[in-house]
Amino acid sequence: MALLKTLRPSLPILIGASVMLTLSMGLRQSLGIFMQPLTRDIGISISEFTLAIAVQNLAWGFLQPFAGAWTVRFGFRPVMILGSMLYIAGLMLMAQAHGLLAVMTGAGVLIGASLACTAAAIAMSVAARAVPETVRSSVLGIVSGAGSLGALLSAPIGQVLNQDLGWRAGLLGFVVLALAMVPAAWFAGKVDAVPLPKPSTDQLGNVTAGTAVSMAFGNACFVVMTCAYFVCGMQLVFITTHLPSYLAICGMDPMLSAQTLGVIGGFNVLGSLFFGWAGGRWNKLALLGGIYITRSLVLGCYFMVPPTPTTTLVFGAFMGFLWLGVGPLVAGAVAELFGLQWQAMIQGLAFMSHQLGSFVGAYGGGLIYDTLGSYAMAWRIGVAVGLAAGIIQIAFALIRPTAAPPVLRTA
Repeated sequence: MALLKTLRPSLPILIGASVMLTLSMGLRQSLGIFMQPLTRDIGISISEFTLAIAVQNLAWGFLQPFAGAWTVRFGFRPVMILGSMLYIAGLMLMAQAHGLLAVMTGAGVLIGASLACTAAAIAMSVAARAVPETVRSSVLGIVSGAGSLGALLSAPIGQVLNQDLGWRAGLLGFVVLALAMVPAAWFAGKVDAVPLPKPSTDQLGNVTAGTAVSMAFGNACFVVMTCAYFVCGMQLVFITTHLPSYLAICGMDPMLSAQTLGVIGGFNVLGSLFFGWAGGRWNKLALLGGIYITRSLVLGCYFMVPPTPTTTLVFGAFMGFLWLGVGPLVAGAVAELFGLQWQAMIQGLAFMSHQLGSFVGAYGGGLIYDTLGSYAMAWRIGVAVGLAAGIIQIAFALIRPTAAPPVLRTA
């Protein structure tokens, strides 16, 4: 009750940010459903499709710091509305594709640029600014959890339309869903009227963008977190891009991949809420390391044996719990270290590393499959680097812990 009372003035902003995030992430995570029919129909290879997804991740990652800086100059609302319109345009172009160029431009460049303006870094920055510091970590977990519900909606809808009417109809269905991002972005943009709190002495205040970048990369905690973030992107995008193809190769029902992506989205809600709550009480960097290690172990256990519907859905549940829990932890750590004014830009700098990993996960997975005819080498690499990143992150967190955040008192 105390939390709800605290959040009541910010609810329109938080709901708008959550809806925008859930659609941008849910639709993007479900694009792998269309890989097999699309590539057969227009005559491109699996690796060419995954190259488009890899370009999407690079565009998203490298434009994210600029989108964050633009929110400081122009405000959140115009940036988010522009991003929503780019998403719609990208899906429409992809739905009309007859060759690689349209897929690369629509799924790659346009949706990638849109995600820089509508996905986690921007939505988390909106949520962080809209609420008091005492409830920030929990709220970031709530918004991150709400942001995962899109996969529960988009994956089954896309698969049904894909099976009954074809992949073009499925993508047009995604266009209809994406239209709701525009009003959501408008409501979330009300955060522009919320004044910034006064930064503490060890946080960034009214400095230039260049100074903010220099101070971020001069902070060892931030650098280690950013490097480990690479593995997060590699593992997650490998799964969303290649799991539908892997299940089809193994002779599984095509609907299973949509069901699994939906399970990932559902359990992601629980994971985001838990890690948002946990980040308000324990070391965020150590929690990140624990996520990377556990996720790698789950990935290895699943791919070591032939998949069944049961093991696939259980895999989706475990991975979903560990999926976007990194979001509130990274966003909270950046806010603690550097304050709110440049949070979106600095979080975007870390996200560039994540998206380089996403490029490797999407394109590298497709390249390995086309070369070796199997995903075995790809998942083994993902497990090995994930374990290494998690161990290094935890070790550094124990040596250089961040300051403990305040906790909401309900008494």
